[in-house]
Amino acid sequence: MKTCYRDIPSYITKDGSEIRELLHPDHHSVQNQSLAEAIIPIGTRTLLHRHRQTEEIYHVAAGNGRMTLGEETFEVGPGDSILIPPETAHRIEAIGTEALRILCCCSPAYSHEDTELLEAK
Repeated sequence: MKTCYRDIPSYITKDGSEIRELLHPDHHSVQNQSLAEAIIPIGTRTLLHRHRQTEEIYHVAAGNGRMTLGEETFEVGPGDSILIPPETAHRIEAIGTEALRILCCCSPAYSHEDTELLEAK
């Protein structure tokens, strides 16, 4: 199966990031995971949140960010990958001169129901 970026609409997730589901069981024949692109505009960040069941991998494609992962905070940039285990509080902030673009792989696939916000909007 093949998808085309320009044919996939984006939406805003519960944590506040703009997401484009490149492959997701709700829309494609993939069954056990999802792949999405997240865009975080300069100077903004996602809300602190966690997923009860989902393991995530973030891969930074463009931009620079500051990642909070559990008790750690560290900077990330193009080519960096971050493992986010289930139940781990996390958020990411776009710092620098361009929007942060991240590829997000989730297993099981991303769902709003599995996302618990840990701070208010």
